[in-house]
Amino acid sequence: MIQDIFPKKLDNQYQDKKPLENSIILVFRERQILIGQDARQNLSLPRLGELGRQIGEGDWRSSLQYYFSIEEMDYFAFQGEVAPFGAYEYAPVRSFRQMINKEICFAIMTGWHLHQWYSASRFCGRCGERTVQDDRERMMRCPSCGNAIYPGIAPAVIVAVTDGNRILMSKYADREYKKYALLAGFTEIGETAEETVRREVMEEVGLRVKNIRYYKSQPWGIDGNLLLGFFCELEGSDEIHRDAGELAEAGWFERDRMPAHDDGISLTREMMGVFERGEEKAF
Repeated sequence: MIQDIFPKKLDNQYQDKKPLENSIILVFRERQILIGQDARQNLSLPRLGELGRQIGEGDWRSSLQYYFSIEEMDYFAFQGEVAPFGAYEYAPVRSFRQMINKEICFAIMTGWHLHQWYSASRFCGRCGERTVQDDRERMMRCPSCGNAIYPGIAPAVIVAVTDGNRILMSKYADREYKKYALLAGFTEIGETAEETVRREVMEEVGLRVKNIRYYKSQPWGIDGNLLLGFFCELEGSDEIHRDAGELAEAGWFERDRMPAHDDGISLTREMMGVFERGEEKAF
């Protein structure tokens, strides 16, 4: 999956670091990122030195925020405006999910998650005062009332409903992603992940399930989610009652006739691959 960058490792602990000339700088604009891409889809992100030559003199470095490191490479975000320059153009954050540049794509996802949180946490939700970065941990602190604001992570389930040699697959309604997926939904307050599985399957396709088994998790920074994968089995009738507001399509597919396969990127696709290989009973 996209976060599997071994032997390299993400270090996401907050540190009061200063950027070096070769530090990577994430520059977001609305839902886009400044990035270079060649004809072979090789990606590159601007370094501090390159950005400095483009912006010129001034105190713009004070607008750099340390985000994380991958091995020895530090990633910072620039909280300011930068026009496209050289090989760098703005492109949608959601367009970067690929194997050829897995490390960069994962960094973009993780950086976007932090960028969204920082943007939404500039003011205290309790008293309205401007917040400040805590000097010890990844937390925005209100100097007036002491409110502590930590990065938000939304748990959501990915559900593979199986019936012998068949798996339930669907397409979302009114979403940017138009390919086949598994059922999914957010865990609500006071609800276990297993209860989320039962509720989402019933709400989206009107089916009952049994033998719910946890498979694996995946951080999905584009939406600020932590995805929790589950396999389960059909209980009772297999007649689908699709929620048209959530799903454009939903249907059963034989193991050897699946319309989507493992892409090495997403938890959804990896779970499809597990079923396609007949390995779902191991979990």
